[in-house]
Amino acid sequence: MILNIIIYLVVAAIIGWIATEIMHDRSGLLINIIVAVVGAFIAGYFLAPLFHVPGINVGAITIPSMLVTLLGAIILLAIVNLIRRRT
Repeated sequence: MILNIIIYLVVAAIIGWIATEIMHDRSGLLINIIVAVVGAFIAGYFLAPLFHVPGINVGAITIPSMLVTLLGAIILLAIVNLIRRRT
């Protein structure tokens, strides 16, 4: 169980880093993990059913689930950037 959590966090950190690179957002490792974990939940609840892909938070770490999680993280970063610009 602990190993699954560690693998999940490592995958989340990588996906979060890729999302921040795509969005040109320079954040730290902790922010990358948080963005990817929240993005994974966004993807799991909203995007995974739309694309008929199991979410990464279900336990299936596959290429399609990682791509959907990446999309969720990018959407989350876009929303955060919009909020930052308005304030």
